Amino acid sequence: MIEATVATVVVDVGRGLREGLFMFWETLWALVLGFLLSGAVQAFVSKDQMRRRLGDHGPASVARASGYGMVSSSCSYAASAMTKSLITKGADFTSAMVFMFASTNLVVELGVVMLVLLGWQFMVAEFIGGPIMIALLALLGSTAFSAGMVEVARRRAQSQSAAALERVTAGPSAPGAGGRDGHRGAPTCAEHAEGLDADTEGAPASSPRTAAGWSNAASYALADATMLRKELAIGYVVAGLLAVLVPHGFWSALFVSGHGFWSSLENAFVGPLIAVVSWVCSIGNVPLAAALWSGGISFGGVIAFIFADLISMPLLVIYRKFYGTRVMVRMLLVFYAVMAVAGLLTEGVFAALHLTPARTVFTVAHAHVSWNYTTFLDVAFLLVAAGAWWLARHRARLGGGVGYAIDPVCAMQVRTADAPAASRHAGTTYYFCSDKCRERFDADPERFVSRRAVAPAASGAAVDPVCGMSVDPASAAAHRTYEGADYWFCAPGCAERFDADPERFSRPGAGYEPMVPQPVALTVAPPPRRALVVDPVCGMSVDPASAAAHRTYEGADYWFCATACAERFDAEHSGSS
Repeated sequence: MIEATVATVVVDVGRGLREGLFMFWETLWALVLGFLLSGAVQAFVSKDQMRRRLGDHGPASVARASGYGMVSSSCSYAASAMTKSLITKGADFTSAMVFMFASTNLVVELGVVMLVLLGWQFMVAEFIGGPIMIALLALLGSTAFSAGMVEVARRRAQSQSAAALERVTAGPSAPGAGGRDGHRGAPTCAEHAEGLDADTEGAPASSPRTAAGWSNAASYALADATMLRKELAIGYVVAGLLAVLVPHGFWSALFVSGHGFWSSLENAFVGPLIAVVSWVCSIGNVPLAAALWSGGISFGGVIAFIFADLISMPLLVIYRKFYGTRVMVRMLLVFYAVMAVAGLLTEGVFAALHLTPARTVFTVAHAHVSWNYTTFLDVAFLLVAAGAWWLARHRARLGGGVGYAIDPVCAMQVRTADAPAASRHAGTTYYFCSDKCRERFDADPERFVSRRAVAPAASGAAVDPVCGMSVDPASAAAHRTYEGADYWFCAPGCAERFDADPERFSRPGAGYEPMVPQPVALTVAPPPRRALVVDPVCGMSVDPASAAAHRTYEGADYWFCATACAERFDAEHSGSS
């Protein structure tokens, strides 16, 4: 009996994993397309001066916050960290929350995966319900979050940021003169924090007309995919297991149906509750949404569930740490309400337009991969992904990577100018997408430091990784960025050697190449012939460079072999100079 039960469970788990695998295969091309589009948007769209333009929660600021969120990464953790950074720099609390909503719910990769896995109505609903949810948040924000509460939360976040800056700038490896940070040549974190409030523009966006720009876009795409791989894996596995293991009767009891508006209301409020306890956020909750839709939740309930990735349990813990328990509870209540109501209103809009989709059940149609349009698209986009990988791998050679770093914990690409967190280890500054990644790094830095940290030279100088010579970053002959680290070179030849094999010169323990004297061919050229002039008094040829005297008369120049000739010239031409 026990053996039979175990065998049944193993078979069911295997079926669930296969269901999740085929669900992933159905959406693979869409994931690649979504990440590539997101990478291009992040690389080519400038987000400079964001903080100064979110000073209130008026319509213009809310619209700007939504736009900035749409061109940011879809990772919920990165969005929460960037939101905290905005708040500490003086951005309006409500507008900062709008930014966070838009970064996770109005991004292109989410819509593409919803299109493939759920249908076009769900993709359209994302861009209809998202603005509804943001409008509700903007209306409720000033009432729900009082000025006193916001000020307490802001001071708490600022104190945490100040403590983090202290950890970065303190220690024996503090930067020397010139305000440069170790071998990386980046501004110190204190300067970075001050610079964010300056009136000058930040680093410009990459240009889509250059190979460097596309290499930066590819790096963003690969970094985001790497960062979200665990979320995606959990989402597909859990969705597959739910589709196979959970009986239909459970879903029927959980999602009330047959009572008109009241069923829709119950489903819209149950959806976010499932998101809270699911521990899955970002794009990983779309496969779960497909499983819930198959199980019987309403259209509005699915939309509310997808919107509610920002109130999953791990993020609530982060909010509590950033802003305190009181503000976290208020955020949970406000977010829950606006997400559920937005889902309900979106369902109402689609019902009024007779566009509510028919319910579908996602099942594995084949026991093997068949050569249909999905397979062809997957293969084609895997080739595109390989091209993006090549661009990201060779971005230093293509001139990209300047001003960017790779988070050593989650592998997300961040701009060093506005990275949410930073930490120093062994004389090197590392940049992070969030405080969570920085804390993991600080707990065990050696685990995440996989490349050699070039020891900083005196006065903030850098060390050429090829020949070992000390180089001033301000006057270095060349600069490269490889896997998030900056390198400066004493001569173009060293930069070319680095480009040929960057992994060799950046790996731990790599030695320097000795400087080999190069043969130099010298040729002795005859001196150029000098033009001679004639002394106007005696007729002797004179070299102007060694003439004894010189005069100018009526705009003409005259040179003399001796001062006596010059004196005779002066006597005959009175008034000459």
